[in-house]
Amino acid sequence: MIERRSIALPAVLILAFCGTAYSHTIPDNVTAQVFLRPSRGSLYMLVRIPFDALADTVFPSRADGDLDLPQVDLMLPDAAKTWISDWVDVYEGDSLLPKPRVVETRVSLGSDNSFRSYEDAWAHVTGARLPATVQVYPDRAMFDVLFEYPIRSDRSTFAIHSRLSRLGVTVVTVLRFITSGGPVRTFAYEGDPGLFPLDPGWGQAARRFFLAGMVQILRGFDYLLFVFCAALLFRTRQAEPPAPQPQAQDLLLWRRRFRLRSPIAFAVASSITLIGSAYGLAPDAIWFPVLFETLIGASVAYLALESIVRGGWIPTAAFGLIFGFGFSFALRGTLQFGGSRVLTSVLSYTAGIQLGLCVALAAFILALHLLFQIAPRAERIGTIFLAALVAHTGWHRMLDRAQWLRASQIPWPNLTPGLWVALSLAAASLVYFGSIISSRRVFPRDR
Repeated sequence: MIERRSIALPAVLILAFCGTAYSHTIPDNVTAQVFLRPSRGSLYMLVRIPFDALADTVFPSRADGDLDLPQVDLMLPDAAKTWISDWVDVYEGDSLLPKPRVVETRVSLGSDNSFRSYEDAWAHVTGARLPATVQVYPDRAMFDVLFEYPIRSDRSTFAIHSRLSRLGVTVVTVLRFITSGGPVRTFAYEGDPGLFPLDPGWGQAARRFFLAGMVQILRGFDYLLFVFCAALLFRTRQAEPPAPQPQAQDLLLWRRRFRLRSPIAFAVASSITLIGSAYGLAPDAIWFPVLFETLIGASVAYLALESIVRGGWIPTAAFGLIFGFGFSFALRGTLQFGGSRVLTSVLSYTAGIQLGLCVALAAFILALHLLFQIAPRAERIGTIFLAALVAHTGWHRMLDRAQWLRASQIPWPNLTPGLWVALSLAAASLVYFGSIISSRRVFPRDR
């Protein structure tokens, strides 16, 4: 028994050592460059990825650790299928194209810059290979492949689902589609963006971005908190006791204003900043999204407190302007999938956002109605508890983001004394007119 154990232990250690010696570490950051071009009866795809992204594949090497190029070249076609073409689906119209034929494969030096254009990349991949005497190390090499898909026509509409995110921890794909006689469409995305058309039509762009707008509301925690506060406030106004005459008409006016003017003002204001930001009218500074995320947290806390104290003035339009920027931040990275249909994509996304807000608001109002139907006497206490919980969450989210803003070096403008006076007058005017709206327009007095 002891002899068997003594023999088995070294065998296990040898196997473990061999497994670790030939395993490849998954790279942290990978950039994949892809060209797609339909030409007559074929769709050509040129791909370049770092050579060390071919994990779990052992390639022959020399004594110095550099690649044995003649032996490596024999393994490259299978590696191209295993690591690239098996994970890329291309559609012509609604039909999935068969897996492509591997036309050429190359090992390139890391300093090679032939993938700056489709023509240079084509000439490089179909040209001469590196001499066998050149020293190329895996962590300093590139892997280039030319694939060919059979297609019916180069005028067809094409779509792609690239799942190259498995090549590394963070994978950025730069895909350039050269249309037949048209412009070059460039897509840059991280990870797996799902199936998307390379040259979308009006209907495809509208459908994709309308659904993206609705999903953005359902996935945004801050947005749902804000809508929940609006539902609480709506419920609070509905549950307010009948006011004595002659203020009953005032309360009716407030309810109508809350039901109609507030959502309309929010929708219009958010649409303005969303569309403007989508067309590049907002700064691209790294601190800008965090600033408005901080303001979104503050607006959530403010609206939650309004549900508790039953205040009168709700700056709905200001909230809409703030949230419009918040909606636009998620749109910036996906607007490229709309191709040339920029206006259609932005308007569809805006419509999806507004419909998503309406659906979420209706769902929260219905849920609160069913909840307080069970315990009607505890409605006021329950409203205060829920509003306080949301206010606490919004307040802490605001503080966390504000802390990041304080730590970052934001290039604040140089405020001259005259500009300070102008800003002070503007703030005082805002407070003054806000008090007028709160005291006279929201709850008008009898005359």
